[in-house]
Amino acid sequence: MQALETILWVLLVITSLVLIGLVLIHRGRGGGITDVFGGGIASGIQSSAVGERNLSRITWAVAVLWGMIIILLGLIARFSG
Repeated sequence: MQALETILWVLLVITSLVLIGLVLIHRGRGGGITDVFGGGIASGIQSSAVGERNLSRITWAVAVLWGMIIILLGLIARFSG
């Protein structure tokens, strides 16, 4: 059980960092921090509506995975002796 918990914690850190990066890459509605950090990277990805849609899908998938990991870690903490 300890190995599973360790793996989940590592996955939580990785998905958290990936999720932060993906959110920063998204096109900003009014500029701000998105343009500061993701301006150069985002321009190639967001050049079309398809790119933005795919970026949104990937972000949602990582967010759902992140949420599932949080729930699993909570269940392990709740039911472990």
